[in-house]
Amino acid sequence: MSKAPNLQYTIKDLERLSGIKAHTLRIWEQRYNLLNPNRTDTNIRYYSGEDLRKILNISVLNQKGIKISKIVDLSEDEINNRVIEFTRDSSDQGLQIEGLVIAMIDLDEPRFEQIIQVCISRLGFEDTMLKVIYPFFKKVGVLWQTGSINVAQEHFITHLIRQKIIVAIDNLSYKTRPDSRTHMLFLPEGELHEMGLLFYNYLIKKSGHKVIYLGQSVPLKDLKLIVGLQKPHTLVTALLSYNATEDVVNILNGINNASGSLPLWITNSMTQPADVNFPENILFSTSPAHFKKSL
Repeated sequence: MSKAPNLQYTIKDLERLSGIKAHTLRIWEQRYNLLNPNRTDTNIRYYSGEDLRKILNISVLNQKGIKISKIVDLSEDEINNRVIEFTRDSSDQGLQIEGLVIAMIDLDEPRFEQIIQVCISRLGFEDTMLKVIYPFFKKVGVLWQTGSINVAQEHFITHLIRQKIIVAIDNLSYKTRPDSRTHMLFLPEGELHEMGLLFYNYLIKKSGHKVIYLGQSVPLKDLKLIVGLQKPHTLVTALLSYNATEDVVNILNGINNASGSLPLWITNSMTQPADVNFPENILFSTSPAHFKKSL
């Protein structure tokens, strides 16, 4: 079994990652000698990657109704095997998400593969993305913002999921519908996170429409050139690096100038700023399911 990275976690990190309250963790620690935290030179308690994995696994068993007094009597291997059994056999999507968190923290590709295969076999690829992967990444976003996971862990899991989307696109039996429209997918210059855009690529192709996929970090001058040559009906993009309203307005104005104000979907669940009246061609997708209805 792979080992969790040699990182230091606070009890608040354990709470955010496992969903178990810090107060409860302290009680378990005192009553059952569940964890043995180390201390920094300034006497601040911290926990290891092994402590984190243990708590994540215990959280899964506890959610399935096994009391902590019973869990502490199990060996590490018994706990791990029970968790694997639950995530393999359970239709509980919350447990699958917890399993993916463990796989991400541990950099455990076999566990990731097992969970994803179970989900796809029961839900299909599209619903696995909508009901498991997207909620999982919302949780990852919170963990990232609070500093509970690092860049390597986030990149590890993103790379694996990106591979699954590409395989799913390749496996589509693609048939163009009679009323198909051409969607040009791209990320503006400086945008590199294309996993969401790849899934929209999948949804568009599955719906029988045509896709021109330009990918990451496309300069506006090149976008203008390709739009002129290919004449798409619709543009699809994401603005993950733009937080300030002024920046959003500027990049959208730039895209409109380059495209001649073609219909433009913003796909990263961004809500339209209330204090800005955008042109009618700018469309904000609140979710992949919302975008899919437009197809």
